[in-house]
Amino acid sequence: QVQLVESGGGLVRAGDSLRLSCAASGRTFTGYAMGWFRQAPGKEREFVAAISQSGRSTYYADSAKGRFTISRDNAKNTVYLQMNSLKPEDTAVYYCAADGTLGVIANIGEYDYWGQGTQVTVSS
Repeated sequence: QVQLVESGGGLVRAGDSLRLSCAASGRTFTGYAMGWFRQAPGKEREFVAAISQSGRSTYYADSAKGRFTISRDNAKNTVYLQMNSLKPEDTAVYYCAADGTLGVIANIGEYDYWGQGTQVTVSS
């Protein structure tokens, strides 16, 4: 079992930045690939970014490329999502997720463990 707790969400203006954190506890953090997903009102949950167990490999949704950066600190059992140049369409609940498969995982169905989510609201 892995427990995930997100933090760092909030209300910001378009063009601002936010850094989300996801603290993991339970089993060995380095054994899990990590991902960030988001869900806007009335929409399905969608992939944002993923990172491999070592942190050397990352993968982004087109909407996140060039603006968002996923990283992890295995010593702190934490994964981050740095979000820059935020847009109103980035408004959503952001979730982190963990999966034991080796590599970077973009498929939402692969993830076994989920956090409770943190709200990000971007005003225009």
